[in-house]
Amino acid sequence: MTTSDRTVAAVHEVTMRFRGHTALYNISVAFEENVITGLLGRNGAGKTTMMQLLAGHLVPTSGRVEVFGANPYENESVLQRMSLVKENQKYPEYFRVADAMSAAATLFPNWDARYAKSLLADFAENPCTIVLSTHLIEEIADLLEHLVLIDRGRILADADADDLRASAISVSGRGEQIDQFLVGRDVMRREGVGQLSRAVVRVQGRDDRADASALRLNVGAVSLQQLVVSLTNHAEAIRPAPAVSTESADLEDVSL
Repeated sequence: MTTSDRTVAAVHEVTMRFRGHTALYNISVAFEENVITGLLGRNGAGKTTMMQLLAGHLVPTSGRVEVFGANPYENESVLQRMSLVKENQKYPEYFRVADAMSAAATLFPNWDARYAKSLLADFAENPCTIVLSTHLIEEIADLLEHLVLIDRGRILADADADDLRASAISVSGRGEQIDQFLVGRDVMRREGVGQLSRAVVRVQGRDDRADASALRLNVGAVSLQQLVVSLTNHAEAIRPAPAVSTESADLEDVSL
């Protein structure tokens, strides 16, 4: 984890345990100002726990959490500058967006209605820090600028979205050609049907695509969904599964 003057929220060596289950294992991660970060992972990965820590709903078993340079737990000066929105957060059925914004104004002393309306109109001209937590990755993939991938309470990836997408390629073709190409490479995922195979591998250099083409393999980009699945399965194959707490599958959003 690297912090900077643009860091608005961070967890430092945080472990979180619930009744004998460990939800987070000594993790450190920072969230930058005016960046849309995706906190990704499958159900039970630790996403909800992380969001609750950032929102000041929980106190870590060990380590520390900082939002705007302070501990968010029961800290009014921090909490009035942020909000946690859950996908299953219930509003009356007749509520419109304007009604929800009006309700927010009564809860947050520093609520800026004009800014909120302009943010809805054009985020690019009115940036803020947003952390989106979900396991439904394709629904938000195009929005994300930075990615934090968490699995079984540990950070698997913390990187710029475009850099992470470029870190792997997909190759497909006949199994024997795939076997030749994969020698000495970091294979994240492989599957096949009959004589045909497909693999996701980490990019090692400029020669990867040329080597694949020389073997008459098809080379393609890896979607964010495919990359997250590959990274998660690859980590699971090399690391035994610890006990983790059961979490909801909700899409959540922290705005800072």
